[in-house]
Amino acid sequence: MKVSQINIFPIKSLGGINFTDAIVETSGFQFDRNWMLVDENGKFLTQRTMPEMALFYTEIRENSLYVYHQSNPQNGIEIPYSQSSGKIIKSQVWNDPIEALHVSSEADTWFSAQLKISCQLLKMDLSNKRFIENKYKVNNEYVSFADSMPYLIIGEASLEDLNDRMEIPVPMNRFRPNIVFTGDKPFLEDSWDKIQIGEVFFQVTKPCARCVMTTIDQDTATKGKEPLKTLAKYRKVDGKILFGQNLIALNNGKISVGDEVKAL
Repeated sequence: MKVSQINIFPIKSLGGINFTDAIVETSGFQFDRNWMLVDENGKFLTQRTMPEMALFYTEIRENSLYVYHQSNPQNGIEIPYSQSSGKIIKSQVWNDPIEALHVSSEADTWFSAQLKISCQLLKMDLSNKRFIENKYKVNNEYVSFADSMPYLIIGEASLEDLNDRMEIPVPMNRFRPNIVFTGDKPFLEDSWDKIQIGEVFFQVTKPCARCVMTTIDQDTATKGKEPLKTLAKYRKVDGKILFGQNLIALNNGKISVGDEVKAL
């Protein structure tokens, strides 16, 4: 088994970026979900209610994050990595209360105009860590603005199994995994406890419960019924539709496409 994709999503619910290698940190890959958009009430914004967020892409540059809309790559905004107004904004990701850093009024104005909703861009404040649930902790791990866990892994064989059951196949980007691997049988990841990739050891914490975001075409922002409709027929457990496994990293390091994935 080998790593075939590494994906990073700098701003929660916006488009992701494929990398050939990435730095593994406790809270997730370097830059992964380090920023998040919230509405005027501090509620986080996602594709679940705003599918058009899929059409915003990000680029990792030397000193800044560049964000643009699919329709107009030249009319983007540069967000310096160190930029913050210093103002603390209270928000939450699902049931987790969060204190995050406000980025800038310039970023707020740009995103508000693009999304046609009053919003603010927030940045992770590592002095206010968001710890994962106690029952999943090994070394008091914490997470970025991701839904619940720092990492998500899916096997290509699992997606092939799903697509064999559907009339129209879906790409892997519907599931927004951080790590994709090739080799072996479908849903092998369900049986794992710990794995090693390159120099990094990961603990598998829990299956990933899927939501309506998987029904949004990441290239067009159009919404349908698949793949949830098909997944519900054979991947439903206790009312949740499961696809992929969540992970925490037990040490920092770097992993690359082509690295062997070892089940321990």
